[in-house]
Amino acid sequence: MSNQEKHRMEPLSGETVEADGVYRNEWGRDEQMKRGETFPSDPILGSTEWKQVELDFDNHHDGKTDPRLVPHDDDDNSEAHMQHPRRHTTSNKNKE
Repeated sequence: MSNQEKHRMEPLSGETVEADGVYRNEWGRDEQMKRGETFPSDPILGSTEWKQVELDFDNHHDGKTDPRLVPHDDDDNSEAHMQHPRRHTTSNKNKE
């Protein structure tokens, strides 16, 4: 751990959330927060530190597999693609 990391302050209540994710306060209360929101104060502690414990990211899909990752059937002579090249017997050697 570098010296700079040791002295880094966690965000406090009232500061702006910089990244979407789950944040935990000093008493262990987890809260989902979005970028641009303000860190809330704790009802008992008042102003408290928040630490990000889980990063939330949008992977821009609707729960469906990317169509580029789904294997497709080849309509153009798919059987030829399945055979080993040495199985083709129409070479010059066989014609002699």
